[in-house]
Amino acid sequence: MKHYAGIDVSLEASSVCVVDASGKVVREGKVASEPEALITWFAGLGVELERIGLEAGPLSQWLHAALKEAGLSVELLETRHVRAAFKTMPVKTDRLDARGIAQLVRLGWFRPVWCKSASSQEARALLGARRLLLDKAKDVEKSLRGLLRNFGLKLGKAAGRTFEPKARALVDGHPVLEAVAEAMLKARAALLAQHGLLHRRVLGMARASERARLLMTAPGVGPVVALGYVSAIDDAQRFTSARRVGSYFGLSQRKYQSGKIDITGHISKMGDAGVRALLYEAAHVILTRQKKPSALKAWGERLARKIGAKKAKVALARRLAVVLLHMLRDGVRFDPARGAPAQAI
Repeated sequence: MKHYAGIDVSLEASSVCVVDASGKVVREGKVASEPEALITWFAGLGVELERIGLEAGPLSQWLHAALKEAGLSVELLETRHVRAAFKTMPVKTDRLDARGIAQLVRLGWFRPVWCKSASSQEARALLGARRLLLDKAKDVEKSLRGLLRNFGLKLGKAAGRTFEPKARALVDGHPVLEAVAEAMLKARAALLAQHGLLHRRVLGMARASERARLLMTAPGVGPVVALGYVSAIDDAQRFTSARRVGSYFGLSQRKYQSGKIDITGHISKMGDAGVRALLYEAAHVILTRQKKPSALKAWGERLARKIGAKKAKVALARRLAVVLLHMLRDGVRFDPARGAPAQAI
């Protein structure tokens, strides 16, 4: 008889449940959230498992890779689908969640999630930390602006290198404000310095990546956009249709149809928010800063005149995502005349 297992992953210990083909619980337990402990626990069952399921989360990719390497048939389950399936449960516990995951795996009512390679995870960690440091530096700037505004001191459009000297000039002669500004400006400088270090690492990683260099032949795509896209896609061949990449990044429109009701809404925003923002920035650069003509830019400009600049940038970001996937799958450079890849490398 076939057997299936579900793992509800927690930081210290995970709940595990094994069911047979009829859905009957065969064994349950609490196991340390370590690959070795889980592999040993499954080995001691005495039955062969058809499939193991665990919900995608912070520890899940690490555990998934180790279990896969040990020869176990394991799948990552899409978080939104698992939560939707468990909404009818009046009581929620780790034990019941493990049971529910086991039943979902047994019935096949789940959408598997792609487990990214170690190199992709490293690139995403680097990009995420870089973005975080920059955001925190901007938060410090905003907080300092707000503090000084209470005293009628307005920083105005000061930004970048002009921010610090202007802030120091405004608080000159105010001992308390000078102390506050000094502490916050030092914190901002430290954040920006570390951001600069990570940014240089990003540039170096992009230059070392053949796929990232390939994508940088497309307009509006620099090292950060290219590396972010490559690390999110990981394996371009896993997409059966290039059109699906738009919905993967949450750039496709919502649709609700029931009876006489047929509503087409805004984009879903249900994919990778970081890469979606990068693609939108690339689209903005193509429409506003890119001087070199291309079919892709011309298409975006025609659309902007028809539906407005903001919607056109979203549509252009979706189109750019499709073009970049074609480039990765076929190993070709960008052709400005076609707005799509053309020649092989």
